[in-house]
Amino acid sequence: MSKALIVIVEDEEDILELLEYNLQKEGYETIGFLNTNSVTQLLQEEEVDLLLMDRNLPGVEGSEFVAQLRRIGIQTPVIYLSAKNKESDIEEGFERGADDYITKPFSPKELSMRIKAVLKRTKPNFNQENISYRDIMINPQSREVTAGGQRVELTKLEFDLLLTLIKNQNVVLDRDFLLESVWGGDDIYQEKTVNVAINRLKEKIDPTKEKEYIKTVRGIGYTLC
Repeated sequence: MSKALIVIVEDEEDILELLEYNLQKEGYETIGFLNTNSVTQLLQEEEVDLLLMDRNLPGVEGSEFVAQLRRIGIQTPVIYLSAKNKESDIEEGFERGADDYITKPFSPKELSMRIKAVLKRTKPNFNQENISYRDIMINPQSREVTAGGQRVELTKLEFDLLLTLIKNQNVVLDRDFLLESVWGGDDIYQEKTVNVAINRLKEKIDPTKEKEYIKTVRGIGYTLC
């Protein structure tokens, strides 16, 4: 399973190291910062799943920094980790872009549960289990695909097409259904678009043409064999 990437901004180095250690043990990728100097650039360049933000930081107060992020269009989910525990502090945190607010001190277990809750809300496929068909394995979260134990590189469209077929593996799917489900029903796409995409997908998951995962049902559409 692909690891969620969590950025932590905490000005106390020992606390930062402990947070990173605990989260890495749980299978997350982490990047830690002692201040906000390089955080904005990272969020613009990388696909970050969650930001853990202290409020008492050098240079800029944490919630003001998050408010700045929101103003420039960065919507990365945020959990504040703060000793500011008054009701007004918490309210201010949510007004300034928080998805959750944890007051210090807190237990690793509480943090873990809160992180999972936020990721579940903001990352729809988080913790979704692998989906399989014969020797094909799909991870909806990481969008990784293996066939016969070999990694298969698919485009987003090919992945969505394969996932749709596997989720409906006992049904013959007509081309109109696939156009609606995978391409969003855009009128510029036609039946031949589906045919081409299916053929590309077949070549990638079965390059030797020995296994025949996808069958054409003449005059109707496609189904899994």
